[in-house]
Amino acid sequence: MLETAIIGAGPYGLSIAAHFRSRGISFRIFGRLMDSWQTHMPKGMCLKSEDFASNIYDPDRDFTLSHFCAEKGIEYADGIPVRLDTFSAYGAAFKERKVPELEDKLVTSLDRVPGGFRLGLDNGETVTAQKVVLAVGITHFEYVPANLANLPPEFLSHSFRHHDLEPFRGRNVVVVGGGSSATDLAGLLHEVGADVQLVSRRTALKFHGGPTGKKPSWWQKIKRPKSGIGPGWRLRFLADAPMAFHYLPESLRLEAVRRVLGPSGGWFAKEKVIGKVPLLLGQTPERAEILDGRVVLHLRADDGTKREVVTEHVIAATGYKVDMDRLKFVNPEIRENLKVVGGSPVLSSGFESSIPGLYFAGLTAANSFGPVMRFAFGAGFAARTLTRSVRKSLVHKPASISVQDRHELREVKMPETREKAGAASGS
Repeated sequence: MLETAIIGAGPYGLSIAAHFRSRGISFRIFGRLMDSWQTHMPKGMCLKSEDFASNIYDPDRDFTLSHFCAEKGIEYADGIPVRLDTFSAYGAAFKERKVPELEDKLVTSLDRVPGGFRLGLDNGETVTAQKVVLAVGITHFEYVPANLANLPPEFLSHSFRHHDLEPFRGRNVVVVGGGSSATDLAGLLHEVGADVQLVSRRTALKFHGGPTGKKPSWWQKIKRPKSGIGPGWRLRFLADAPMAFHYLPESLRLEAVRRVLGPSGGWFAKEKVIGKVPLLLGQTPERAEILDGRVVLHLRADDGTKREVVTEHVIAATGYKVDMDRLKFVNPEIRENLKVVGGSPVLSSGFESSIPGLYFAGLTAANSFGPVMRFAFGAGFAARTLTRSVRKSLVHKPASISVQDRHELREVKMPETREKAGAASGS
């Protein structure tokens, strides 16, 4: 039986595998390399995370994004957003150097068996492992509001489904949402020639502050220190102390995950949207219907006034919501017995769930370790902590010896014992 299996090959899965490899933990890792980034994010977008916070983590930190960009001659500096294609290429290079074991196979089933788990793969192979790490990222968790979910797929899609936006050239489309996915998508759709509008219940779009070109003073550094998920002491705590966050009362943790770092776009998206994309702000979609082959969106403003918007297609850029029932490849018995709070698994300080041997990392761990788990920056902490936890449990697992084995062992050793006793007595 294999020691560990890792499901997922994004920043978290790759980081964990690199740490396992370095620490001598036997594993196999399955998944499409950087799948969410390479096939589910729109071409031309940039990461909202800053350059120093966009690494994939190996224990020695000798192949960061900075190293990769230096090797490839790609411009890398504060104030220069990280392009999607750069990050995807970096993930591929990290895999070649640090995780050559990655298998381009999908896990189609996960069941419990005595002593561990059984994984079914899309090539028909079956694998058993003592422990399983689920690092599936945002895959499976796209969220569509109930008041839009009734639309058929030819009229409604989630932003997760769009990498190439060229098919929308010349088409009328409405993007619903107010965060980075919505603003990125709306701006890029405008650039490819789509007739796009952005609908958001927010009365004003929020964008991260961009580079000022000025070096911050010592007072500014103290007042608003940098962190891997944004500036300020609160975000610094959330980014650098996820273990402390883990020990906060559950109600505080859930509230922080819900409220901190709400919907906001990257500073670079602002110029692509403001003044170029028509904005319908403070408008909540109440319902949608199909009339004469088009979508009619019924919107309600904060003051109660209503309006209708007619379009060819609606893209719900409405984020992601963890729900264990969305992991259809996981046996229902596992999902039913998994302790969850707010849709996410309850995790130990070592990322282990209530089912022994089953671990979660990434977005699914946010309720336990904070909003940093929604960012690549959290992969370093997750990999280090989870590796220590798994390694400790494997080292301290006692080897089992059956009663028959013990009896046979005594039979072998007793003649030798008698012979030594005779020699000692001089007989």
